[in-house]
Amino acid sequence: MPAPANLQLIGDEIAIAWDDGVETYFTGEELRAASPSAENVGEHDILGNKYGGDGPKRFPGVTVLGWEQVGNYAIRFDFSDRHRTGLFSYEYLRELAARRG
Repeated sequence: MPAPANLQLIGDEIAIAWDDGVETYFTGEELRAASPSAENVGEHDILGNKYGGDGPKRFPGVTVLGWEQVGNYAIRFDFSDRHRTGLFSYEYLRELAARRG
């Protein structure tokens, strides 16, 4: 799996240069809406009951304030609405970019 070689905040976008030469760009709103956190997507208990994930799906005006690399597999973004619990795996970030076409 490719890994980020460089991350930069350019205007209101996060630019990711991957070690395989691919570059991807995301707005803060886009990343916030796609956060894989339990707050955003919910979580299931052992019986399959889903809890959470019923909050807003759009985040107008939300920006990325910073980020932290987590191990060798993910990035945790700090958002202007104080959200910071979603771990964006490298694979998930590449999938998000591919979905846009």
